[in-house]
Amino acid sequence: MKRFALLTLAAAAAAISVGAAQAAELYNNGPVVNSSGKSVLTSPSTGLGIGAQTSAGNSVADDFTIAAGSSWNVSSLDFFSYQTGATGFTFQQATWAIRSGDANTGTIMASGVTNLTNGGLQGYRVTPTTLTNTQRGIYKAQADVADFSLGAGHYWLSWSLTGTAASGPWQPPVSDGRTGNAMQATTASSGIFSTWTDAGSGLTAELPFAINGVAAAVPEPSSYALMLAGAAVMLGLARRRRQAS
Repeated sequence: MKRFALLTLAAAAAAISVGAAQAAELYNNGPVVNSSGKSVLTSPSTGLGIGAQTSAGNSVADDFTIAAGSSWNVSSLDFFSYQTGATGFTFQQATWAIRSGDANTGTIMASGVTNLTNGGLQGYRVTPTTLTNTQRGIYKAQADVADFSLGAGHYWLSWSLTGTAASGPWQPPVSDGRTGNAMQATTASSGIFSTWTDAGSGLTAELPFAINGVAAAVPEPSSYALMLAGAAVMLGLARRRRQAS
């Protein structure tokens, strides 16, 4: 009986801590292309892509939030980029970091230089007058990272990419044209991130990316108390049965 109670306690703890969640997309920062497979430059903007070339010292960043009472076990990251003129997947590595609180001074929670695999052609970056242009194929570049955990809070994901084509890698904004707080760091800015704005329109942007893994609810203190109380009852019953026998 005692063994049964201990197994019950262990099972309850595992259920509360992990739950029944399976590896899945934990967060997506916005659409890469529209229903026609196009990422269309939003007028009056003029910049088709934001420089995210590791070789040139350029990188980009955008933020995400994990809600109170939740935690994530992250296993992979998805980036979306193009190299002008490329006819296939050309991406090699991502240099990335996740910082807590601030894109420049926040504590680094996880980082790495990770090889990229082909997640497939998503569509094309085009202008309103060149909707059939296929020079800028946007690919999903998947980074299988060493698992790490993040608790509730506000974070910034920064990244730069390498590729075998001559142009880029270039980072397109989300295809729905939302303005936001996407950042870029360059050698000219000494690697300091600042809000990116389009040179033609002065508009800000959001960047598509995705985070994958397993989400787990963080149990409330009352849940722990209930679990321990139940285990105590089971252990007490086991003790009394042994004494009676």
